[in-house]
Amino acid sequence: MCQLLGMNCNVPTDICFSFEGFRARGGKTDEHADGWGIGFFEEQGSRIFLDDKPSFESPVADLVRNYPIRSLNAIAHIRKATHGNVCLKNTHPFQRELWGSYWIFAHNGKLGDFNPTFQGIFQPVGDTDSEKALCYTLEKLQQRFGNTRPILSKLYAALLDISNEIATHGIYNFLFSDGCIFFARCSTSLHYIIREAPFAQAHLIDEDVTVDFKEVTTPNDRVAIVATEPLTDNEQWTEIKPGELILFKDGQPLYS
Repeated sequence: MCQLLGMNCNVPTDICFSFEGFRARGGKTDEHADGWGIGFFEEQGSRIFLDDKPSFESPVADLVRNYPIRSLNAIAHIRKATHGNVCLKNTHPFQRELWGSYWIFAHNGKLGDFNPTFQGIFQPVGDTDSEKALCYTLEKLQQRFGNTRPILSKLYAALLDISNEIATHGIYNFLFSDGCIFFARCSTSLHYIIREAPFAQAHLIDEDVTVDFKEVTTPNDRVAIVATEPLTDNEQWTEIKPGELILFKDGQPLYS
């Protein structure tokens, strides 16, 4: 299946180190070669980079690696196609607007018989079960709360209900963010790590690259990294339980 990578921080941070190992899984160290994408939030704006080529050999991935965009939240996806052709319209992450904010979403899994009928403005462009899941989620949130953004606890509870409903159709690992808060849901495999002071060195599994975070951080920095499988071999990653939905803010989990 696909590979997910996400970042949530308390200060704008670049994702270059994690992305270096992650992109290798798109055709070099793993078989996921059906396109890739990454989305960054910058204040109320967002940048989305998509390519239907394998991430390991993608010039767009070279651009992202050499252009260290600093963001509080980022979501990346490497695709192994199960629904829909290999093309840009089916490449994650997907983006829509709700309550005056962009929402970025990426999914790992397969929702075999998930074919909802959409009533509102959220319509899928491509053919993937993943984009259908995003549109369905946003439609249900708008139906429940109208045009007024709910408080965080109510939003979390609603998203948990909707996610559990969608998950009855198959495997539903996803990352979801509006640039302020960040959701991660596990169905089969998802892990996270919190990097904060005292910082140490980290070594990638998929590339022979090491970084000493003491040299590139301040004592007040805090970064949460979420990935399908751990990206480093000398750090302790936390496995998210199947069925668990975690809300991250400022580099740490708030609700679980």
